[in-house]
Amino acid sequence: MFIGVPKEIKNHEYRVGLTPESVAELVSHGHSVVIGTNAGIGIGADDDAYRAAGAEIAATAPEIFANAEMIVKVKEPQAVERAMLREGQILYTYLHLASDPEQTRDLVGSGAVCIAYETVTDDNGGLPLLKPMSQVAGRMSIQAGASALEKAKGGLGVLLGGVPGVKPGKVVVIGGGVVGFNAAQMAVGLHADVTILDRSPAVLEKLENHFEASAKVVYSTKAALEEEVINADLVVGAVLIPGAAAPKLVNRDLIARMKPGAVVVDVAIDQGGCFETSKATTHADPTYAVDEVVHYCVANMPGAVARTSTYALNNVTLPHALAIANNGWKQALADNRHLMNGLNVAFGKVTYKAVADDLGYEFQAPEDLLD
Repeated sequence: MFIGVPKEIKNHEYRVGLTPESVAELVSHGHSVVIGTNAGIGIGADDDAYRAAGAEIAATAPEIFANAEMIVKVKEPQAVERAMLREGQILYTYLHLASDPEQTRDLVGSGAVCIAYETVTDDNGGLPLLKPMSQVAGRMSIQAGASALEKAKGGLGVLLGGVPGVKPGKVVVIGGGVVGFNAAQMAVGLHADVTILDRSPAVLEKLENHFEASAKVVYSTKAALEEEVINADLVVGAVLIPGAAAPKLVNRDLIARMKPGAVVVDVAIDQGGCFETSKATTHADPTYAVDEVVHYCVANMPGAVARTSTYALNNVTLPHALAIANNGWKQALADNRHLMNGLNVAFGKVTYKAVADDLGYEFQAPEDLLD
C-alpha cells in the first residue's frame, strides 16, 4: 500500500503521524511511504531520518493526497486537507466528529474511508488509541492550570503546592477516567489539595484505593459538583463519552460563582468541552476569561510535547496501520471488531452511532460496508 503522511498544519501542532521507526516497519512489510518535507521536525526527525527509514519526501501536501491510498495523521484534517480527500481513500487519524459538524459534512462529501483513533476499542472496554494522549493531556492539565494561576496571567496568584505555613491550592478534577486519574496524580505530586468527582462506583473505589488519603474521592451529584467547583482554585474537566459530544456539566451560572482568578482547564474541548463557557483555543493564544475565571481550552494539548506524544501514539496506532496496509481496510476491520469501531465515516455514510445521533445523520452500520 502507498501511505502518505502530510505535515500537520493545525496551529502549533508539532506531532507527526509516523515516526521514522514506524516508517521502517511499514517499509519492511513491502509498503511505500511518502512524508511531507519537514513533517517530523517537531519530534527531532529531519527528512534525512525518514529517507534512511525508507520513505520518500514530498514537497507539497497535494502531492501526498493525490497519490496515497492511506493518509496517516495526528489531528483532524483541516478544511484545505479535507478538500483533497477522494472517494475510497483511507484516512487514519483523530477526528472527534461529534463536536465538528463542518468536518463531518466534508468527510461525508469526500467519500473517504475515515477511521478515528479515538473510537477504536479493546477487550477491556477501553480506548487504547486515545489513552496515551489522555495520559499526556491529563498530566499537562495541571502544568497548564498551575501556570494560568499566576497573577501575571490573570490567575489568583496561588501556588498549587503551597509552602510551609500557607495552605496549598484546591484542585477539583471532574471525571476519574484516564485524563482525570493522570491529572490527579500530577496534582497530588505537587502536594495540592485534590478532589476527584465521578459517578461510577467502580471508578470511585479504584481511585480511593490508589490515592488513599492523598486525594478526596466524591460521588458527583449536582450539589457536590457545585460545592467543589465554587471553592476550587483549579478545575480540570476530564469527562468523556466515547465518540459523542461532552456533557456540559458546569454551566455559566456556576462559572460566575467561582473565585475571580480561578482557572478551568477543559481537556474535553476536542469533544465540545464540559464547561458551558468553553471555546477551543490554541497554543498561540491558550486562555481567555469569562466572569474573571481563566479558561484554558487548547484542543491539541499533547502537541506541545510533540516528541513524547508522537512516540506514545505510534506505539498504539502502528499495529492497526500495519493491519490496514497488509490486508486492506475491509479485511482489517472484518478481522478486528475493535478496529471496526473506529470507522466513523465511509463512502458518504456516517458509521458511528454517537456521531450520527449528535449531528442528525442516518446511521449506517459499519459491517454493512464490508461486503
